[in-house]
Amino acid sequence: MNIPSTAESAVPTISSISDQIQKLQTKLTPNTPKSSNSSRSPRPALTTLSGPSIGESSPASSRRPVPTKFSSQLPQANVNRSREYTQAKYDEALKNSGVFRLNGQQVQVQFEDLMGEGLLGHGSCGQVFKMRHVPTQTTLAVKIMARTASEEDNKRIIMDLDVVLKSYDFPYIVRCVGYFIRSEVYICMELMSSCFDKLLKLIKQSIPEAILGRLTFSIVTALNYLKETHGIIHRDVKPSNILIDQHGNIKLCDFGISGFLIESMAKTRSAGCAAYMSPERIEPSDPQNPDYDIRADIWSLGISLIELATNAYPYSNCRNDFDVMARIVTEPAPSLPTDREFSDDFRSFVNMCLIKNHKERPKYVQLMKEPFFVRVSPDSDGVAAWYRNVTEKKSGD
Repeated sequence: MNIPSTAESAVPTISSISDQIQKLQTKLTPNTPKSSNSSRSPRPALTTLSGPSIGESSPASSRRPVPTKFSSQLPQANVNRSREYTQAKYDEALKNSGVFRLNGQQVQVQFEDLMGEGLLGHGSCGQVFKMRHVPTQTTLAVKIMARTASEEDNKRIIMDLDVVLKSYDFPYIVRCVGYFIRSEVYICMELMSSCFDKLLKLIKQSIPEAILGRLTFSIVTALNYLKETHGIIHRDVKPSNILIDQHGNIKLCDFGISGFLIESMAKTRSAGCAAYMSPERIEPSDPQNPDYDIRADIWSLGISLIELATNAYPYSNCRNDFDVMARIVTEPAPSLPTDREFSDDFRSFVNMCLIKNHKERPKYVQLMKEPFFVRVSPDSDGVAAWYRNVTEKKSGD
């Protein structure tokens, strides 16, 4: 989730959230012709799911997902299986709409009890609002996603919801406390303090190596859990999808474009952020049958670590996403600058993440044996103290 600064001059009610979404979508969609009728246009009919119709900042020129024209065409049998899976997951989710886990208890929550408190940002397929559950005074981050006639959009919604529900008890993945399926899908999550993309802009300085060690431990552990427990590859690892809270906990989020691994390999060139995309995803040996694996996420982690450690994206001064991708494919892999003080263990870990030949790049099991990973303390108190220090300084400026 890319989380820009929030303007909280007005507190919207829950009934106004859909209007805010439409206004945001209008702003984000260039050259959209205005309707001669001032009333809202009807949503397109939903082609896949039954039930009611529901509809990032950048060091390079753009960090929005690469257009899905890169996706390979799937056989019709696979398309049908995908639709059946999406439908089954939707039917299953619909039964528990409004069931929340709050204050250690499972309760039925009324949609009208949520009150909007401002826009936080946007994720891979929806806007994220700060909202409050009024009866318990619990503050939440709520991702609101519109169902459309697009099969791909609906798959993203179900995937995002499915992953966070499966991972409720895992400490390094953002926790989903409940959801609503209405005219939109509302995924209600614990409210974290910031993402690292926003934090980097706020403090305007690099993240210390000790903090990055804790980040690495959390994210690699989360990615390994997704792969080993659920057979899932994230496909969008980047600073805006890595969150931190005031207690120093660091968690992975935004699973809208995650994918299932078949025999450990991903089979589609699905959308993702060009700035962090691995060489083998950009230019597979067989474009009609790409076969990258979890090591694509390891490359994305390596790029993220360089950016956070230096406060500079390694492929800078690019005009567009295609310039970025061309440099990733043709240039030597980036590394930490030699004129900065980093430990040999950290340099070695980043270099391993950024081996261009993905068949030589290590997987999670090997990375988790590296000294930079092993030496990390499980205690998050130091991270919490650092976070309070850097954010309090900025609030006092």
